[in-house]
Amino acid sequence: MNRKVKILIDSTSDVPSDWLKESDLEMVPLHINWPDGVTEDDDERNEESLKKYWQKLVSSEELPKSSQPSPAMFLEKYKKAIDEGYDEIVVFCLSTAMSGTYNSACMAKQDVDIPIHVVNTRMASAVIPLIAKRFKELISEGKNTEKAIKQIEEEIDAGKYKAIFYVSNFNFLIKGGRVSKFQGFVGNLLNINVGLYINEKTGEMVPFKKVRGEKKAQKSVINKALESVPEGSNVDILLVQVDNKNGIEKLKKLLMDNYNVSYIDETFMGKVISTHVGPGTAGFALYWRE
Repeated sequence: MNRKVKILIDSTSDVPSDWLKESDLEMVPLHINWPDGVTEDDDERNEESLKKYWQKLVSSEELPKSSQPSPAMFLEKYKKAIDEGYDEIVVFCLSTAMSGTYNSACMAKQDVDIPIHVVNTRMASAVIPLIAKRFKELISEGKNTEKAIKQIEEEIDAGKYKAIFYVSNFNFLIKGGRVSKFQGFVGNLLNINVGLYINEKTGEMVPFKKVRGEKKAQKSVINKALESVPEGSNVDILLVQVDNKNGIEKLKKLLMDNYNVSYIDETFMGKVISTHVGPGTAGFALYWRE
């Protein structure tokens, strides 16, 4: 008998809104804490609402801080899944190098009787939906939960998942408290686009290129992908942006020119990721099939 498996993702997973229902995914929100004491959940995937948030970021002198979901919030999601008849739960969390969300998810599972598998993806943003998509594929092929997770973890180790993007305003990374991870990279960054990727071994966000002009930035992120994923490879792509639709349209064309794209979609960066990278960001998640 097939076991019914619930998939949870945290809200740094920049999932297209229609995936949530179509793929039976549920999001556990991180929180945004403004300097004036106002707290809001990172649970919005509506473009109009996100645009208002992005505008607020640009006009704010001090950026909000983000905080992880509590164990109690995860426990509430676990109990809901049990009430809905699920036999197992899989939680795909952002990198432990970026957040304590994984720890909260692990703490909460101690109070639940059904099997709960918490996975540190060592990734964030649009990669996590691609991982969840891959997990569902493996289950549909007949693998059990443990074997599917083991294969995904092996694929992560092998560098099959990539998160590569560029930011148009590096000051958001500085103001957002991420500057300590970029020592030696900060300088005169006026009108400079910075290419970044997530290191699949450490789970950290790493800058790799400074260029003047967005066209060069777009080329730089494609070249970064080509360093490890050969031209012509069979890939799935999820484009992602913060108020930069034109940017991902250009990236889409470049990706289609260089790869055999099996699947492609686009999404927005949610509040937490947007706060750290800022408007003007564009990039993509890639799953290297073969």
